[in-house]
Amino acid sequence: MNSSRPYLVRALYEWIVDNDCTPHMLVNAEFPAVQVPQGFASDGQIVLNISPSAVRSLHMDNDAVSFEGRFGGVAHTLFVPIGAILGIYARENGQGMVFELEPSLLEGDELEDDDVEPDDDGPPEGGGQPPRPTGRPSLKVVK
Repeated sequence: MNSSRPYLVRALYEWIVDNDCTPHMLVNAEFPAVQVPQGFASDGQIVLNISPSAVRSLHMDNDAVSFEGRFGGVAHTLFVPIGAILGIYARENGQGMVFELEPSLLEGDELEDDDVEPDDDGPPEGGGQPPRPTGRPSLKVVK
């Protein structure tokens, strides 16, 4: 399945703008391929105002968010891979969503498709069905 993150980012962006609030995006500035202005990040993170009045040429797809923005009066082209987005929220009230780190970053390195070994052990016991989750689901409630 595709990651739900790009769909949630786009949906929350539209919801925030439709409610006349200012969408801000929290970004891991140290994520591979991130292009943000140097010197504006703090502790490896940067908060970007992505409101329609603050950016030009905003493009959101399943791979990245890109746009043109001004920092200190100087125009910059920004590129943020979806995996680098740590959260999106409304500046006025903080409503939005925070995302977990991508699993590959938690392990310290990214896996290439060639690095994944096939599972030759056959289907798991129980007729090939995946195990049922236990405990409470960890869903975020957005009002």
